[in-house]
Amino acid sequence: MISFFETSMDLLSVHRVGNKVQDEFYILSEEPINIADEVLRNLLIKYFLSPFEKTNEVYRFTHSSGDLNLNELFHFSSLIFSDEASFHEHSGNIAKYLYESSNHPKIKAGELYIASFKNLQLEGELLDAIGIFKSETKESYLKVSPEQGGFAINYEEDAINIQKLDKGCLIFNTEKEEGYRVMLIDQTNRSDTAYWKDDFLQLKIRNDSFNKTNTTLGVYKNFITSKIDDEFDISKADKIDLLNRSMKYFKEKDSFDLDEFSEEVIENPKAIESFKKFSREYNEEFDAGIDQPFDISVAAVKKQSRVFKSVLKLDKNFHIYIHGNKELIEKGFDDDKSMNYYKVYFREEQ
Repeated sequence: MISFFETSMDLLSVHRVGNKVQDEFYILSEEPINIADEVLRNLLIKYFLSPFEKTNEVYRFTHSSGDLNLNELFHFSSLIFSDEASFHEHSGNIAKYLYESSNHPKIKAGELYIASFKNLQLEGELLDAIGIFKSETKESYLKVSPEQGGFAINYEEDAINIQKLDKGCLIFNTEKEEGYRVMLIDQTNRSDTAYWKDDFLQLKIRNDSFNKTNTTLGVYKNFITSKIDDEFDISKADKIDLLNRSMKYFKEKDSFDLDEFSEEVIENPKAIESFKKFSREYNEEFDAGIDQPFDISVAAVKKQSRVFKSVLKLDKNFHIYIHGNKELIEKGFDDDKSMNYYKVYFREEQ
């Protein structure tokens, strides 16, 4: 999560990047943009940075060879941080590299903004940063203006909504040896979006407490909702109970321990072994670092609690919200009606 109330934007270069597969081209500007209007500058800062205010995940640059210098964005960022006078030159190199990375036929052409920020706060530190942003989605806007005796209505096509940043990243000038700290935005939600994170930026998640908490809850949720049926006959009510118990563990504990979590939440020895195997395979594949104890992130628990559903949906007639003791709900089958039923016990209505 960032804060930018002290932030200044010192440099801004704008280029246009087309889709290479569609035989579109890139257009590079000759000079950075001089923004004399303070209102416009503040609007741009808000457009670029406000989407990151609710983002917690921090990434690092990586390269399949293990040599960070072979990551183009790491290389260009390092050159800009070491020599600000080279900013515009390397902003053009970044645009050309994005063009070369745009190898999916559905990738939209758009404007690419490269900005230099001072005093951008991340995790309590004021840092310099480079921002790379792309606007792809264009909209039409109505303009209403007063005129003699009333008002006039006009419109503007192919305009940019400053409340909707399509793609962006922030590269912070810290921890260079580890691949810098990098934050990511990609709000287009299309099948081609992997090119931004994986092909263009080549990022890996930083294994801090937020990511480990978020990942562990995600792995457990996937195990309960999708994998546990492969080995066990378990009702949906029992699944919801297991999810509720896991969330209770993460809300009440300060740190996570896999053995303790398994014993307190899952309890069944065979299911415990199955979950440990499932999480071990995930950890080995993605190097997630969730096999060792870690501090629990409150922010990550809050984020995951929004998607941990405790609702039992019965046809289109009823929804049962299960928040507590699963022993107070029983499932059965009515032979006369040839229908399933749930029996719910309670002391009083509220």
